[in-house]
Amino acid sequence: MKDVMRKLCSPILGMFESGEGKYDYRKSHRTILLVLGTLCFIIASVSLFFTLKTGEFAGIIPITVFFITGLVCEIVGLLGSDQAVARIWKRN
Repeated sequence: MKDVMRKLCSPILGMFESGEGKYDYRKSHRTILLVLGTLCFIIASVSLFFTLKTGEFAGIIPITVFFITGLVCEIVGLLGSDQAVARIWKRN
């Protein structure tokens, strides 16, 4: 299942897994990335709730930004290699 998801998300993972050389990776980097992704999803959900409740659709921009940020963080955190996690933090 993980291989299928990696193929499906290869355009995103390819940006962070490309390149060679040394990289500085710690397990805490992956944990923090997953927590950041979860927080972005929560912010996007709260923004969506209040946008729908007030009827003001100016909230579409922050909803989109936080949702995409959370999605990228979760994809790299769950499916990415150690190098991808290090590169998203620019630790190479």
